[in-house]
Order: sequence, then structure tokens, then C-alpha cells
Amino acid sequence: MALKKKSALQEKQGVLQPETTNSSAAQQIKKSRSKQFSVDDFVTKIIAGDIPFLSRAITLVESTHTAHQEKANQILERCLPYANTSVRIGITGVPGVGKSTFIESYGKHLTQQGKKVAVLAIDPTSSVNKGSILGDKTRMEELVTDANAFIRPSPSGTSLGGVAQKTRESIILCEAAGFDTIIIETVGVGQSETAVHSMVDFFLLLKIAGAGDELQGIKRGIIEMADAIVINKADGDNIQNAKIAKTEFNRALHLYPPKESMWQPKVLTCSAIKHIGITEIDSMISAYIQLTTKNHYFTKRRNEQNMYWLKTSIEQQLKEAFYSNKKVAKQLEKEIKKLEEGNTTPFNAAKRLLKL
Repeated sequence: MALKKKSALQEKQGVLQPETTNSSAAQQIKKSRSKQFSVDDFVTKIIAGDIPFLSRAITLVESTHTAHQEKANQILERCLPYANTSVRIGITGVPGVGKSTFIESYGKHLTQQGKKVAVLAIDPTSSVNKGSILGDKTRMEELVTDANAFIRPSPSGTSLGGVAQKTRESIILCEAAGFDTIIIETVGVGQSETAVHSMVDFFLLLKIAGAGDELQGIKRGIIEMADAIVINKADGDNIQNAKIAKTEFNRALHLYPPKESMWQPKVLTCSAIKHIGITEIDSMISAYIQLTTKNHYFTKRRNEQNMYWLKTSIEQQLKEAFYSNKKVAKQLEKEIKKLEEGNTTPFNAAKRLLKL
């Protein structure tokens, strides 16, 4: 009788792994996720400072689903009486200037004073695959674990200059949740500065010395919008370059006419990574808020911003209604075909479509 050969390919029993969660806890998590919360639930929890509900509400705000938008609008309306209580700070600068490092250093400085800080970071959306990395939380390792801080990266989508369309609504929700300082970080490209400037009280431009962009920075209209220029990475061998850049920008700022706010923009230096100069920047922003509150420019600016966003919202909703119209969609295909055949112009095609 032939002996049965044993296979060399045998699998030994490994070490049994313990369950990561107990079954009852897993069921509770599943039940919580599947539960449909009412508008009352959201408003009550947000006002109480519940971060998970704040995050869920912002997700509803950012959603393109009609039912989600309707629910988000109801939540926003109910949260409005508890909003408009914060200082909104916009921070911009070219990629690599150290925006995330600066925000973390400044945010930690504020939370150590007992303040509550919300960071709304705009992440660029790819025009190719429509995706966003949303990696700001990984760059702000200390701030993300701070109990008095909330960091929310949002995709820029297709909105102007990479600023998320729903950022303003997110500001309202964060204010209702008790955050007294809202920091909005732009992607630092294109016209994002213009859009962020239209939703903040203080606009800060971050620069780095020795990059050869001092003259370029002076030429750009961004200087006119900035309430302060902060030259980051002013440490080590770069201290002297930072001082030279500070002098150059100070000279440039004095060439511009006085601001309506009666504030003279300042130029400061700092090293966010070494936490140098952060206290001085905080004091400067406080001085600006005190001045503009006293001369009533702060309120006037907020009212102007509301008017601007009313018009922007009307334009956006008209655009969405236009493209979602079935007659327009059908006619649009015909007009595109005419354009390809050279039988019409884009302007005449647009006129015919608008008449629908």
C-alpha cells in the first residue's frame, strides 16, 4: 500500500486576535450612524458645542443633495441668533510659505488663553479627478488634539479661486457652537484672496523673505486688501533677509491711500515653527478689532459682506437652476452641435438658451 505524501504547503494556525470592539459597542455605533437626527437635534447639540454634530451639520451644508440642502438651511436659520460673535481672520500666502504651521502656532497661542478656535482650511480640488487630499489635519498635529480647537478641511470645488462655496455657512455653524475665533486658510492661488477677503474681519498675508517676490508682492493687488503682512520663517540665517523684506514692504504700504477702516497696515516678522513673534501678531490683531469696533467700521464691513454674499448666492442659484432645466439641457446639446459645425457664435447660442 503506497504511503500518502504530505504536502509541503501547510498553513499553521496563527495567534488568535481579540475582537477590536465588543459587539454591543459596534451595534451602538452602527445605530448612531443610521439614525436620522432632526433639525431640533442638530441645533440643540451645536449650541451645546457638540463637535460631532457640528461636523455633521457642515457635511450637510457641503452636500449637493437637495434634501440635505433643505435640512442644512433650516439648521442655519435656527443657528443665526447665536452667530456673529467671533473674530474672523483670513490667512493667505503662496504654497510653501508656512500657512498651516503659522495657523497651528497662532491657534495654540489662542487656546492657551482659553479661547476657542475653529480652522476652516480650503483644500484645492483637482480639475482632473475632482478629488482633494484634505491633509491639513495631518499638518497641524498639536492643534488637532486641542480640546478648544476644531479643524475642518473642505474641498474648494469649482468655486472662485479655490474658496469653498459653503465656507460662510460653516462660519455661522462654528460661531453658534461657541468658537470665538474663526481662521480661514486659503489655497494661496488665483483669486482665492478676493473671496476670503469678502468673508473675514482681518486679512493677513504671509510672505517669506529671500524668495525674490518682494517686488512682485508689491505689484499685486493683494497688498491693497491686506491688513497686515507677516514675514514667516524669520529664523537662523534668514533673519537678516526678513528684516530687509520688512523694510521694503513698509515702504510699499505707505504708498497706498489710507484705508476706510483708518487702520495703517503693519509689517511684522515671525518664526511659526519656533513660536517667535506670535504674541506680537495677536496683539496687532486685537488692536485692529478695538479700532474698527470703536469707529463702527467692523459692523459696516460685516453688513457689506452680507450684501456681497446675497448677490453671489443669487448668481449661484440662478446658474444651478439654469443648468438643471430640462429644456435648457436639451437645447444646449443642439447649440453645441451648431457651434461645432460653425453655424452660430457662442454669444448668439447663449442668447437663445437664456430666452428659454
